[in-house]
This record gives sequence, structure tokens and C-alpha cells, in this order.
Amino acid sequence: MTPEQVAAASKPAVLALGEAYGRCPTTLRRARLLGISGWAFYVTGRAGALGDVRAETVAAALGFIAPDAVADGWDGASRTVRPSEVAAASLAECCRWGEDRLAALPRVDRLATLVERAVAAADASAMPLFAAWRAVPSEPGSPGARAAAGLRLLREHFTGAHLVAVRACGMTPLEAVLAGPEGESGAMACGWPPPYPPVGPLVRRRLWAEAVTDRLVAPAFAALGPADGAELVELLAEARAHTQG
Repeated sequence: MTPEQVAAASKPAVLALGEAYGRCPTTLRRARLLGISGWAFYVTGRAGALGDVRAETVAAALGFIAPDAVADGWDGASRTVRPSEVAAASLAECCRWGEDRLAALPRVDRLATLVERAVAAADASAMPLFAAWRAVPSEPGSPGARAAAGLRLLREHFTGAHLVAVRACGMTPLEAVLAGPEGESGAMACGWPPPYPPVGPLVRRRLWAEAVTDRLVAPAFAALGPADGAELVELLAEARAHTQG
């Protein structure tokens, strides 16, 4: 497989697995223990690695979430707890989820190793969230925890690359969400209020943006080589099936 083929084939599983811990009831309980809402935990858990920045900066980094919705989550959490503490709690929950849900996966240690190699080789240019999280020191953990943390990082790399690609293709983040599989419901979930622009003219641009995203992410997988890249795609499919079972 070419690096771009690996990127395209692995993307659905990386996006799903990299955020799965956030829907876990135990993770949501962690938000309540911190005294913040689940939405505040999500926004600040993702962006807290940036440090004590303004909500406008967070909105620019997240991109696909409406600025007002970002501000609600970020400012709501900041009134109670420091962003870095929420980020640390979010990462801890991700690793816990990995230990719980991925530890029994055959060859999970190999999955963790391949994901970590891709993360290390990725180009972080114009991707502040990915760069910030990759700079966070990682602690030794079980293969399941390592795999989950690596997938979370790889998901931020895909998401950051997609934001760059969307803007390069002349689309706004809202337009990209509307042209995606969830359409208007996805836009509402991301805090964008109606009325919305027509979707028809946006679909071709979004397909173009997806192809550009794969090209931007490809260098991370080029470091693996064709054989290891194909193995990673296979392991990701197994991991996704395992967590959905």
C-alpha cells in the first residue's frame, strides 16, 4: 500500500477509535467529579494542552466547532479548573479506556508500536493541537493504554490535516461539516445555528478536501513502509471490530 492508501484506509478506524473513550460513562463521570459539564470536559480535554489561552484561540485550533460553542465549554471549565488539569484527566481516561477495551486485543502491542511510529513521523506544521499533545511527555503504560493514547494523537493529526485541507479547498469549517455524512445534524451538534447554505455545491469540494487530507497525513505512514502500513490497516480494523462487539 502507498502512504496515501494507508491514510485513506485507516482514517475511519482512527477517527472512531481515537474518540471512543469520550463516550464512555466512566469518562463522563470524571467530568462531574471535576465539577464541569460533559461538553466543557470535551472541549477543554482536547484543547487544554494549549495552556491558558483565550477561547478564540481554542476555536481557531478546533476549527469545526462553532466559536460560541467553544467559548461555552472552554470558559465554563476555566471558571472551575485549569485547562491543563482537564487535559490531564482526559488523557488519563483515554488510557484507562485503552486498558479496559484494548488489552485483550490480539497483537495490541504491535498496534501500539505502529501507531506510535506514525505519530512520531507525522508533520505537525499548521496543526497546533496535534503538536501540543505530541509534546506532552508520555508515561510507560500497558499496550492497550499506549494504543489508545496513540490513536487519540493520530486522530488529532487527521483532524488538523482536514482543517488545513478544507480551508485550502476554499470551504469554511461549517460548509465542510454540512457536506459531511451527518449534514445539518452534524452542524447542530457542533454548535452551528441555522440557517445553513445549500449543500449541493459543497460535496465535490469536500471530496477534494478528503483527498488533500490523505496527502497531508501520508508522510506519517510513509515511515512505516508498505508492509507495516498494510498491517496497521488490518490491526485497526480488528481493533474497531473488537470495541464494537
